[in-house]
Amino acid sequence: MPTLYREFETQAQIDAQYNPSLLLAANENPMLHYARSAERAREQLPSVLNVPFGPTLEETLDIFPAKAPNAPVFVFIHGGYWRALSSKDFSGIALGLHALGITTVVVNYALCPVVTIDEIVRQARAACAWVLHHIADHGGDPARVAIGGHSAGGHLTAMCLQTAWARDYGLPQDPFAAAVLVSGLYDLAPLRYSYLQPMIQLDEGTIARNSPVFAVRPCATPAWITWGGAETSEFARQSQVFHNAWLAQGNQALLQAQPQANHFTAIHGFEDPGSALCQWLERNLQSPD
Repeated sequence: MPTLYREFETQAQIDAQYNPSLLLAANENPMLHYARSAERAREQLPSVLNVPFGPTLEETLDIFPAKAPNAPVFVFIHGGYWRALSSKDFSGIALGLHALGITTVVVNYALCPVVTIDEIVRQARAACAWVLHHIADHGGDPARVAIGGHSAGGHLTAMCLQTAWARDYGLPQDPFAAAVLVSGLYDLAPLRYSYLQPMIQLDEGTIARNSPVFAVRPCATPAWITWGGAETSEFARQSQVFHNAWLAQGNQALLQAQPQANHFTAIHGFEDPGSALCQWLERNLQSPD
């Protein structure tokens, strides 16, 4: 029997690998945790919400400024397989980082199928460019900006890392101090044969342009490529192949799973200042002085 992708012969086999909800218990709803954490962050932390960074209504970001001026910054790009969720579902990312004196920016973007993945990548890059140009107005240090994302946001983070920042935006070629990629998708080819295809509408060109594993460039930004230890073998493999491509260009990266975490809990650490995620970011965002 011919295969669709690698050893997978059917959509059901691919969905079993790439639909993390299939591994949840019947009464388990990870969105409830995100919603509660997000509400707590907006209630407890200072914030500037719905700041426009582009011309369309969805191009906004939410800033949770640190108390001290000239603070390091973390830009978070949310997941949802490019077709669900918003920045407001992930305000909780700021909880642990605020306790460490780090400003958090959570990016919102338009969703498939109203827009294409090409357009979402453009919006993610535009959001990062806005932060680098304007975060000083909100107490952030543009020389100490880290980026990161989860799931589809991990993919978008990788796409931002390979951007020609000097050529296209007039910024330093490697403007980020660090990058955290959590449970990302780096080769989009298998998703063309998944339950997602009617919404994300992949074709050969979209896959070629937007699979970062095939276009890694030399980059000075240190990265942590991570995923949940309880995730499927394909999520682990996606991180491993991106790590291999990243190192092949002479870049620096840590490849490390988070034991016991599943696809949804792999970002819970951002809510805890003592977590490995927050501590890694704090170390990599320290002032060089």
